[in-house]
Amino acid sequence: MSDLPIIPAEAKEIIKHKRTGKVYDTKADFDADVADPNTDTTADDFRQDIQIKVTRAGNIGAKTKE
Repeated sequence: MSDLPIIPAEAKEIIKHKRTGKVYDTKADFDADVADPNTDTTADDFRQDIQIKVTRAGNIGAKTKE
């Protein structure tokens, strides 16, 4: 497997409120919103997305072994 090209990629975690669309900096911030008695946020409102950004790899090309 060492002959496979390595493609640089960056992953970003996005924590979001399902109903309002509010984006939180961390899961701890979301948990604090759930614990806050002044909001109606519940654990069911949790949404987590992962955004993957891949750097253009150029010409990778396909190789076959004989």
